[in-house]
Amino acid sequence: MRISTPFALAAAFAAGLLLSPAAQRLLAPEAHAQAAALSPAMIDLTAIKHGDLPATPNPQMNSRALVVTDNATIALQSGNVAKHIHPKTDEIQYIVEGSGAMWLGGERHEFKPGTLIVIPKGTPHGGTIVASGPVKAIAIKIPPQPKDDVTFVD
Repeated sequence: MRISTPFALAAAFAAGLLLSPAAQRLLAPEAHAQAAALSPAMIDLTAIKHGDLPATPNPQMNSRALVVTDNATIALQSGNVAKHIHPKTDEIQYIVEGSGAMWLGGERHEFKPGTLIVIPKGTPHGGTIVASGPVKAIAIKIPPQPKDDVTFVD
């Protein structure tokens, strides 16, 4: 049996399309909840107020994703969250506004605007005592934090 060249080309094109990463994201978007390509942007973080950020399931925390990639996310967070760990995600926070003290590991540490906080996965953190606020921070999660990656601790 002989297959015509136009048919073979069409079949090869269709197979390539179905196996392409773009087509796989369209066919199974929940399995590929990765980011769109980055676009150039400038964001004035000081102009964004606590009430401008969407609420989260935590009643004291508002947050908005600013950058989402396959390897990391960057969000602007404002508010407070009880002491917790992320078993699967490293977190880096940069304090934009507000000051106070928070748990980091087994100790309370003070922070102010300009403080960089490095939180390796599994490190207890949070439970902020606010001296001036609300506290607003850039939160970088590496890799992107899965929904089940928060465990509250005493």
